[in-house]
Order: sequence, then C-alpha cells, then structure tokens
Amino acid sequence: MQDILSEINEYCQNLSTVFDPVLSEIERATFLRTLSPRMLSGQLQGSLLTMISKIKQPINILEIGTFTGYSAICLAHGLAPKGKLITIEYDAENAQIASEFISLSSHSEQIQLIVGDAKSIIPHLDIVFDLVFIDAEKEAYSMYFDLIIDKCSPGALILADNVLWSGKILDEKKDKKTALIDEFNKKILQDTRVENVILPIRDGINMIRKI
Repeated sequence: MQDILSEINEYCQNLSTVFDPVLSEIERATFLRTLSPRMLSGQLQGSLLTMISKIKQPINILEIGTFTGYSAICLAHGLAPKGKLITIEYDAENAQIASEFISLSSHSEQIQLIVGDAKSIIPHLDIVFDLVFIDAEKEAYSMYFDLIIDKCSPGALILADNVLWSGKILDEKKDKKTALIDEFNKKILQDTRVENVILPIRDGINMIRKI
C-alpha cells in the first residue's frame, strides 16, 4: 500500500506545474545546508500553495515559519499586484538561506522576512491578512491561531501544515507533540468562526476559512 501511495504522489508531482525555477535551487541548498531537509514543503505541496494563493489573490499574506524560503516564494506568486507577504523565521541560519533565495525571486520586493519569535511579533502587526500559512513549532499551533484569527479578513484562508504528523495522529497513545496537534485539529472543528477541511497531502494540511 505504501508503495502505491508513493507512486501516486510521484505521479501527481510529475504532472503538476512548477511555478518558479528557483525552487529546485532552494531544495538542493536545503538538503546540503540544513539538518532537517524534510521540513521543506516540496514540489507538490508548493504547487498547491501557489494555486491556492493564485485563486485567492491575497493583498496580505502571513507565513509563520519560513525555513529556507520555499513556501514563501510559492505563496508570493498569487499576491495581488501591490500585495505583501510577511514571513517570520525564528532560526537565524535558516533565515539567511531564505533571504538569499528570496532575493532571487521575481516577487522579492513583495516579501518581507522578519527574524524572531512569531509569538511576540504577530501582536504588533497592524495588518489584515487574507491568507496565513502556519508551519512553525507544532506545540504552538493553537496559540498562533488565536493570535491571527482576529487579524484575518472575512473569507481569509488559514493553512496549517503537518497536521497528520507522519500518521502519528492516529496513534491510540499519542506523544505530547502529537496530542497537541490533535487538540488543535479538534479545536478548529469546534470553532464557530471558521470552517475547515483537512487534506491528506504530504503530511496533512488543515485548510481553514474564516466565516
């Protein structure tokens, strides 16, 4: 079964649009220069992020967790002509790699990279966001959601990555991190301000729409 799923994923990836040639360079650098290259969004998920952003055409995007810049560049392709993407990265070394590649992107002037703790930065952002991508420390997902929900426009999309956590979300006895992700998913379902669907793409994306 796992082999079939892997082949299906490869088929989908090979027959999906690649929206930016710099993405392959980021992928190569991530594997060479970071300790956790699996954190990279990858081509299939990256193409999905670009497609969602292009459909939404957001004026303001917030990304929580830049890593090496792959997803930020994917999301920026859907920005409105005068739109802006703010991406926040805690790790200075990852931010340096991201900065190098963001500068090569055709949307570099629309992307602002902030280095620091998102939990202390977000409260000071006086911006209304149309699209938010959460891909930082999993234990803080509920906190990130609470920080950004009132800063989102009606109809805004919030995308939370890794919500299936390599399938561990189905474990009867969950470790602490997995339990917190499960709590986040259940919290979203019960929140009357939003509606959602969990997509089993890569490690799972919870797609949340503010009503």
